[in-house]
Amino acid sequence: MKIVHYPHPALRVKAKPVERIDGDIQKAAAQMLDLMYKHDGLGLAAPQVALDAQLLVLNFDSEGKDPAREFVAINPVIVETKGTAVNDREGCLSFPGLYQNVRRFKTVVVQFYNLKGELIQMECHDLAARLWQHEVDHLQGTLFIDRMGSLGLHRSQKDLEKFIADFEKAKRKGDIPPGTEPRL
Repeated sequence: MKIVHYPHPALRVKAKPVERIDGDIQKAAAQMLDLMYKHDGLGLAAPQVALDAQLLVLNFDSEGKDPAREFVAINPVIVETKGTAVNDREGCLSFPGLYQNVRRFKTVVVQFYNLKGELIQMECHDLAARLWQHEVDHLQGTLFIDRMGSLGLHRSQKDLEKFIADFEKAKRKGDIPPGTEPRL
């Protein structure tokens, strides 16, 4: 398992709901947590590792190290939002090194199933709310570049062009299977 980078087509797929929590889902969640920590992330969604499942992992600790603030979420849904804030320096593990301002809701109420199949509902604010929104967006095929304003997108243009060039180079080398076309 590895993190795919923009413009890999898996990042634009609307993930399928998880129908049952089995060993494969548990194993995928564990591997995703390991990858998230290895890359110093705070969240990772299944499409970012080319899995077509509504599965994501988060750690609300701003350092991403406190296991008590770690969550595995299956079929998460944001059911309520409040307020807005512009978050500076939002980034994404599928866009290494790219950070921009993104407007997000300040508060969200989210529902999801944990690995035990228990339905959880929680209200989150600030960083935790931003993490939920970012990762749930991934499950819908929406990327943080889609949430940037026109100025942020303009500032990111060279980075995005480099990601596309790197993707095409990886395809030519055989690191990405032939026929894997980016969906922008």
